[in-house]
Amino acid sequence: QVQLVESGGGLVQAGGSLRLSCAASGRTFSDYAMYWFRQAPGKEREFVAAISRSGRTTIYIVSVKGRFTISRDDAKNRVYLQMNSLKPEDTAVYYCNTHQLLDSGFKSADFDSWGQGTQVTVSS
Repeated sequence: QVQLVESGGGLVQAGGSLRLSCAASGRTFSDYAMYWFRQAPGKEREFVAAISRSGRTTIYIVSVKGRFTISRDDAKNRVYLQMNSLKPEDTAVYYCNTHQLLDSGFKSADFDSWGQGTQVTVSS
């Protein structure tokens, strides 16, 4: 079973930046696409971004496109989410995960288990 540890969250003013990091273990990292999801209070967990096994393909939800960048470092078994021009509506707990397929239509139930997430709070 995969173990996921997210970090890098915090409190930032609108327009600021954060870089999230996720360490994954328990699987051959390079065999999996990597995902970031987020969950705001009172809302369902939603897909944010994903990167293919090769790293050549990335997908994003419309609301973060052009502001967020997902990347991966297979040598370190890590995936990152660079978040720029942050907005109050980006406030949420952010989670990473792995899947053999790359699909922006995946829901949280499509994944085996989740880490504890990292809190991102953007003040206006």
